[in-house]
Amino acid sequence: MSCAAFRTALSARVDGEALPPEMPEGALDAHLRVCPECRGWGERARELRELAARIDDARFDGARLEVRFDRE
Repeated sequence: MSCAAFRTALSARVDGEALPPEMPEGALDAHLRVCPECRGWGERARELRELAARIDDARFDGARLEVRFDRE
């Protein structure tokens, strides 16, 4: 199985969704033990999810968020 398939499963795990039926939990965990690239990808995906949740929390708490897109 390719890293892409494992990353799809890892994305589902990070989002709290069920893994794809062709990906047993044990296979994903075993792959993560031996693949530093997928482990790093998973860590970045979790960090991004946490940051997005904080933005949503701030928005609901009435905080003013300012987003700027600099144009050249």
